[in-house]
This record gives sequence, structure tokens and C-alpha cells, in this order.
Amino acid sequence: MGEVMVDVRGVHKSFGDNEVLRGVDLQVGAGEVVVVLGPSGSGKSTLLRTINHLEKADRGLVGIDGDLIGYRRRGDKLYELREREVLRQRAHVGFVFQNFNLFPHLTVLENIVEAPISTRRTSPADARAQARRLLDRVGLADKESAYPRHLSGGQQQRVAIARALALEPKVLLFDEPTSALDPELVGEVLDVIRDLARSGTTMIIVTHEIGFARDVADTVVFMDGGVVVEQGPPAQVLDDPQHPRTRAFLSKVL
Repeated sequence: MGEVMVDVRGVHKSFGDNEVLRGVDLQVGAGEVVVVLGPSGSGKSTLLRTINHLEKADRGLVGIDGDLIGYRRRGDKLYELREREVLRQRAHVGFVFQNFNLFPHLTVLENIVEAPISTRRTSPADARAQARRLLDRVGLADKESAYPRHLSGGQQQRVAIARALALEPKVLLFDEPTSALDPELVGEVLDVIRDLARSGTTMIIVTHEIGFARDVADTVVFMDGGVVVEQGPPAQVLDDPQHPRTRAFLSKVL
């Protein structure tokens, strides 16, 4: 693994009286694939959303490639960034949602080129050329003129992955990327993510696919009750978990 790419330090997040994250620490090396497991309500998705500042942490800090997300440090003080500056930072963190979040009124190609043109000021011609390369990479080169409603769920999610890659992010976050898919479509999306893992893309993946976690992860993290309960290589966490809570969870899902 390379230098630390994602550095989560003491992150807390509450919604009203519900404390969802209770001091999470997580470090992800450049090129590392981290899979986050845990029961519903354990804080997995909220953790992802604090990493790219879709949710502002109540306490704690998140760094991407050495830069604080959402803040600027001057001496011993932190100053909150304006939304425009946060958006610029967020372009370095690709996010793939479980429900695709494609723009229904745009074609596949238009969905992919929109962010590079508006955020990076990429020329339309260069953005289209890059989008076509990405569509070929995810196996959808023949779908550039289709609208999302004409695609299967698996195809829509592959377009969403291509869209996230279009900004050439430093890290990709996946929030249960297969949970909204029919079972027969899960494999085509997981195959694309496997290819990304082999290419050295830094990724944090929240999923319930235990077999996939075993296959693709460098590190498996188990969360429960808003904290990281256990983490380590897949063979250790999945085959020889040390914490009773991890053992209890895996006994129900394996």
C-alpha cells in the first residue's frame, strides 16, 4: 500500500439524539480496497457521507491525500470552507450510490460528461472522448445515447460508476452498490468493481456481499453501534473474528 489516502480521525455524527458515529478512526492507504461490513444502523453509510462532506462531522476530521475535507488549517485554528471550495474538494472523492442517482432527462453520455464540463471546465469534446472510454471500460459502449429508463438496474449502476470515474477521483466510495439490484444483475456490477480493484483504485465499499468482500478487499472493517469493532485482512476478520459481535453477525450472514 502507498501513503495514507483517506484519514478519518475521531469522527462523531449525531442526528438529533441519535448518535450514529461515535469516534470512528479509519486509515486507508493509496491503492487499498477497504470493505465495510455491519448490521443496518451501524453507521456505515453515514461514515461514507462524512468522508466526502455530504454530512458534516460534529467532531473529528477527515483528510484526503493530506488535505482536510471541509476545513482549512491556519496555525492552530480550523476555518470552515465555503460550499464552492467543498465542492471542488468533493470532486476528488467519487461516490456511487445504491440507487444510481442518474439524471433521468439526460442520456448516458450526458450523465457522464456533465460533471467534468461543469466542475473541471473540461472541453465538451474531451469530456465526450473520456466518457466513451469509460463506457467501454464498464461494458456499455453501445449505450451512450440511451436514457436511464431504458437500462437495467445493473447497467444504470455501471453508468454511475463511469460517471464517478469521470472526475478522476483519488478515492471511490461505494454505498451498497448492489443492494437495489435484482440478484441476477449483481455480478455484472461486482465484476466492474473487481476490475477497478485490480487497477489500483483506492476504494471504500459498504456492502453485504461477504463473498465479494473476501475476494476483493485488502482490509475488512466491521462496524457496529457507530464504532469500528474489528478490522484486518479478510482471512482474519471473516474466518477467525476476534470480537463476539463480529462472530455473531457473521454467523447470521454466512
